[in-house]
Amino acid sequence: MTGDILKYLREKEYVSGEVLAQKLGISRVAVWKQIQRIKDMGYKITSDQNLGYCLVSRPDLLIPQEVQKELSTTYIGKKIFYSPELESTNIIAKEKALHRTEEIDEGTIIIAEKQSAGKGRLGRKWFSPTGGIWVSIILYPQLPPSYIPRITLMTAVAVVKAIKVYTQIESQIKWPNDILINEKKVCGILTEMSAELDIINWVVVGIGINVNIDRREFPEDIQENTISLKEVSGKEVLRVKLAQTFLQEFEKYYDKLKRKEFFSILREWKLYSHTLGRKIRVDMGERIITGEAMDINEEGALVLKKEDGERVEIISGTVS
Repeated sequence: MTGDILKYLREKEYVSGEVLAQKLGISRVAVWKQIQRIKDMGYKITSDQNLGYCLVSRPDLLIPQEVQKELSTTYIGKKIFYSPELESTNIIAKEKALHRTEEIDEGTIIIAEKQSAGKGRLGRKWFSPTGGIWVSIILYPQLPPSYIPRITLMTAVAVVKAIKVYTQIESQIKWPNDILINEKKVCGILTEMSAELDIINWVVVGIGINVNIDRREFPEDIQENTISLKEVSGKEVLRVKLAQTFLQEFEKYYDKLKRKEFFSILREWKLYSHTLGRKIRVDMGERIITGEAMDINEEGALVLKKEDGERVEIISGTVS
């Protein structure tokens, strides 16, 4: 009902309470209560005794009505579960992906204004205050499990493209899942899945972008290596517009991946790479390998040339 009222308010400068009551099949008192609820969400609505209600301004909140308003996707983001605060969007997304119903389909997203226990790779915490974009996308790709690294790389390209398209800010990809600006992290990606031997059951891709967050808000131990789009641009970035741009880019690249056109995605990934051509150290948990990052292969693995000349393919690890 909130979405319907906002839709009518956007169509005309003023809409009377009587008209809204007739269209929605509720009383004028119920309309007034809905208007108050919408105001509490951050919308500025004025009223005139003779003309009715007028929508003056909208908040930069990632609520479904705003994100979907000008979202030109076919299926990504067509179903949105929104919350002002969640423990983790990935946790909720995994629960919903596991118990798939008609309302949980390919491209369903979970989005929150803040997370109390955001998740990073290897069980790390992801600082997620108000002012960022914290979103998880549920996917049901008919692909083998070997495609999981490619989904992460594809998502990274979509993030870089969205930031460039909407803000004109250049960013780079640090293999496998970090987006950097000026050598500092602006975005992280966490891909989780359920799979059998030859087929993926579901995938959840979590994306966290530092948008309008001041440096002093970040914990001291990560301040030096973290950055936000606001800090780079010198002004606040409209999160709704950036989220729409990202979801559109994500769908475009995901469709390419499903058509098994990863080669074209990989070509773009290499253009944005922060890792290739550098001497790096890869912590794989059980062992550490050092060498030069030579390439990313068709499976999404990092090809590392060790000091003795041996080439090693790495599927997962932490690069420094």
